[in-house]
Amino acid sequence: MLVFFTFVILLALTVTNSKQPFFISKKSREDWLLDGIGLVFQGIVIPFFQIAIVLRLYQLLLPHARASLNFYPIPAFLLSFVFVDYLYYWNHRLFHTWKLWFIHQVHHTVTQIDVLGTSRNTLWTSFFIVYLWIHSLFIYLLQEPYWYILGISLSSALDLWRHSSFSPTQNSWLYRCLSTWLILPQDHAWHHSPDCIAGNYGANLKLWDKIHGTYYQSDKMPDSLGIDSFLSVNQKLFLPWQ
Repeated sequence: MLVFFTFVILLALTVTNSKQPFFISKKSREDWLLDGIGLVFQGIVIPFFQIAIVLRLYQLLLPHARASLNFYPIPAFLLSFVFVDYLYYWNHRLFHTWKLWFIHQVHHTVTQIDVLGTSRNTLWTSFFIVYLWIHSLFIYLLQEPYWYILGISLSSALDLWRHSSFSPTQNSWLYRCLSTWLILPQDHAWHHSPDCIAGNYGANLKLWDKIHGTYYQSDKMPDSLGIDSFLSVNQKLFLPWQ
């Protein structure tokens, strides 16, 4: 529910935002199609696949391991919000190598900052993202996965937020509280900028980019977003190579 309400609120704010008066008209029919299909796939198809297929796969492969981990609330939450975030950092960084770029490149065709583009991807990209497999595994292994799932929900809500244009202003108390450790919308926007596409790979935390020297700092939004692509809609959805 946290993710759903976050999406609805951010979408409403985007549509009514006076700074984005041409939000709807700027999006092409292709953009609407790619973003809409991506949101449905990520929000409905992938969760169903996790429940119907991945969890059952773990039941077959690890029948005696179910509910074998007894983590207290805080460790369970940190496992999801911090440890898996580090795994995703490397997962995402590998997508930006030339051998794997084709898996991820469609996500970088987003050319304006709005929450609808959060899940734009080739349809099968989700199967190569660590979240699908590792989250299902820990939910299967944990005796009480509630706090782990809370970490998933918060990460997903933050994912929607960092793909939006609603970042705290530089001199605000919220910016001062968050900017040293949390990936903000402007941080991720720079990742989508053609001027800084090889940096800011983290999802939740800036720590990983800072440790590995891939953090790009800027207090403002980039002037432009996205890469040029000559792929057709069908190629972007199914066969993203040219």
